[in-house]
Amino acid sequence: MQKRCPCGDVMPMKLRTVIYSGKVEIDNVPIYSCQSCNRSEVFPEVKPDLTGLIGKLGSQPVKQTYLFNEWNEWADLLVEAYHDRRSTDPAVVKSMIQDRINMLLDLYTMARSTQDEVWVADIHKRLVQLSRSVV
Repeated sequence: MQKRCPCGDVMPMKLRTVIYSGKVEIDNVPIYSCQSCNRSEVFPEVKPDLTGLIGKLGSQPVKQTYLFNEWNEWADLLVEAYHDRRSTDPAVVKSMIQDRINMLLDLYTMARSTQDEVWVADIHKRLVQLSRSVV
C-alpha cells in the first residue's frame, strides 16, 4: 500500500514504532514514509485510535510499550498481511478486510445471543475501525 507524497515521490506504508513523550513505545503503527524528503504520515484509518491511545496516556506517562495492533483492527490486519503473507498489496488487504468483517459479524451475532454487552461493544468498536475506509 502506498500513496503519492507532496514532493512527488511514492510513500510506501510501513509498520513503525512511534515514541510518545520519550517514554512510551507504540509498535506496529502503519505509517506512510517518503524516502526522498523524509516526510511521514500516519495511515489515516488508524489516526483516531492512535490519538485516542496517546490521549489516554496523559502528559506524564510511565515507561511502557504497546502493540498498536492490539488497539486497532486496521493495524492488526496490516500486521497479519505483512508478517503472514509478506504482502501489503491492496487486493490482498481488501480480501482480508472482507474476511475479517464477516468473522466479526459472526462473532457479533454470537455475542448478542449471549447478551454479553462488553463483548458486543468490543466487536462493534472493531467493526467501526474497519468501516473508516475501504482500500
